[in-house]
Amino acid sequence: MGHHEAPADRFRYDAYELDPGLGRVTCRYSLGSSTFTEHITFGPGGDWGSVAATRAARLIFLLAGVSYFKTAAPPVVDFGDVATTTTEQDFLRAFYLGGLAEFAYRNGLDLSATEFVGPDAPATAPVPPPIGAGPLVPFGGGIDSIVTVEAVRSRHPDTALFVVSRPGARFEAIEAPAALTALEVLRAEREIDPSLLRSAHFGYLNGHVPVTGILSAVAVMAAILRGRDAVVMSNEWSSSFATLEVEGRPVNHQWSKGIEFEEGFRAVLAATFGPAPDYFSLLRARSELWVAARFAALDRYHRAFRSCNKAFTIDPDRRMDHWCGECDKCCFIDLILSPYLSAAELSAIFRGHEPLEDASLLDRFRALVAVGPGTKPFECVGEERECRAAVRLAAARADRAGHAVLDALAAEIGPDSAGEEPAVLLEPLGPHFVPDDYAAEAQLV
Repeated sequence: MGHHEAPADRFRYDAYELDPGLGRVTCRYSLGSSTFTEHITFGPGGDWGSVAATRAARLIFLLAGVSYFKTAAPPVVDFGDVATTTTEQDFLRAFYLGGLAEFAYRNGLDLSATEFVGPDAPATAPVPPPIGAGPLVPFGGGIDSIVTVEAVRSRHPDTALFVVSRPGARFEAIEAPAALTALEVLRAEREIDPSLLRSAHFGYLNGHVPVTGILSAVAVMAAILRGRDAVVMSNEWSSSFATLEVEGRPVNHQWSKGIEFEEGFRAVLAATFGPAPDYFSLLRARSELWVAARFAALDRYHRAFRSCNKAFTIDPDRRMDHWCGECDKCCFIDLILSPYLSAAELSAIFRGHEPLEDASLLDRFRALVAVGPGTKPFECVGEERECRAAVRLAAARADRAGHAVLDALAAEIGPDSAGEEPAVLLEPLGPHFVPDDYAAEAQLV
């Protein structure tokens, strides 16, 4: 660790290194006299000698820097000796500004004038990696990635899961459903610089970073090391919508899950490697309502999955082994499944703490359907139209007759309005990049 003083006016990309023996990529950055080191360990094995592997490590280096830039958010991002192409420069600017929009909003910052400096690189020919195996599916254990895995494996039996964790950490909420798939699990460990966990001590700014973007780059390298032909994500339609707008600028908690990130990252990958590994979200044109309907039929996962944020607390002593039943994520998952699973089944999933049965949570649900004073939470939750459709469908179920929370919400949102009809929301929505040989799995053909 370097000596920490007042940060300088620029954030600098210093170097990245590959260590095939340890199966590790190391990224180094600096801000004034503060230095930051991050390690991503893939473990032994894999093809570390290829040009493609070095290029993949460089992409991790370029994207992971955002975590350290945000410690002080200085006016200049300096790529040091790393030359970047016009395609990469455009993408990285969008990645910083879009991916850090929530961080900027919460810290009262305007990052729009951030200057990106460094040597220009001419566009070079893509270098295709050797490919010999099927897709890699980054797996978080929630309904989206479970639906993706079950769809993809039907045509690609050699599908593998990909899980990134902190060194030595295992999350039961990921491991339990992963084990149920009985598929191979490839892993990487991401060790961020320890000073980030002591940000208050060093006077660093805190806030959300576009972590899905960083993990996407890590997944691409894992795919290249193992000869996998695609990284198949599980980001759906609603992740492209802004959480809120500030002075005409969108602020999206899920920016690096949205289509703008996917499109930009695909352009960078195509210029770097060519057509493989492909990178796309199978669920891009699908609503969470459609995902929930699919998940409802996958009953072997119903007791194993857990999308509650308190299942992913860093401190193991504070990590819950059950749904908390009251956070925004619990409320959303309960609501989106409520049209398709019985009240008894949802009560069993939430172990008797089903959020819809707790009238004190009414305002959390009101925020999800955009009524009342609350605003959409900064969480990975669905779009208000699909939440409203879920309310209407669930309130109409016989086993929810006279239900206090659902009836109150249904009365406040009123009848269907344009774009909120379940029939519309269960059809493909918006553009996607799903290739033809996967389109049937997402019912896009």
